[in-house]
Amino acid sequence: MNKIAIIGAGAIGTAIARLLSKAGIAASIANSRGPESLAALSQELGVTPVSVAEAAKADIVFLAVNWARLPEAVRGLGPWNGRIVIDANNAVEVPSFRAVDLDGRASSSVVADLLPGASVVKAFNHLGAALLGSDPQSDGGRRVLFYSGDDQDAKARVAELIGQLGFAGIDLGTLDGGGRLAQFPGGPLPVLNLVRMG
Repeated sequence: MNKIAIIGAGAIGTAIARLLSKAGIAASIANSRGPESLAALSQELGVTPVSVAEAAKADIVFLAVNWARLPEAVRGLGPWNGRIVIDANNAVEVPSFRAVDLDGRASSSVVADLLPGASVVKAFNHLGAALLGSDPQSDGGRRVLFYSGDDQDAKARVAELIGQLGFAGIDLGTLDGGGRLAQFPGGPLPVLNLVRMG
């Protein structure tokens, strides 16, 4: 059984915690303020509050941190040794939602540079938090979640998790290729609420 953790307890991190809880999948969660600040969330959803360093040791780590805080949030973590990091972030300034200038790079490629040795998969970033945390069964089908990455085994494990949560996963290819399609802003796929029928 893979150990799953979430770094970041904002809107997206909480939505992911809610999804895992609904699916009966055990997870831990961490933020910059420490485990004590997560007591209410733990009581509501059954996730286990841990330190960021502890969360980073999980087999699959969701990273859902405001873009400006990412470098500090992951500093000193690792070695990653091929563990999976799901990049649920978007390169925007909060609260203005203005795009961060990445000199033409895909946002997940920038994230991967911050996490040497990790198998980074871009996913869980293209829907707003309220929609992401809602029932993945919609209009007689399953809501679509896109994913992309350069490690085929890591993508397969993330695709399996997406399915366990009740979504329909669609593989977009590499971080630099498919990752750009789903990143916000700039990509054509963010906020598209697609449903796969059948």
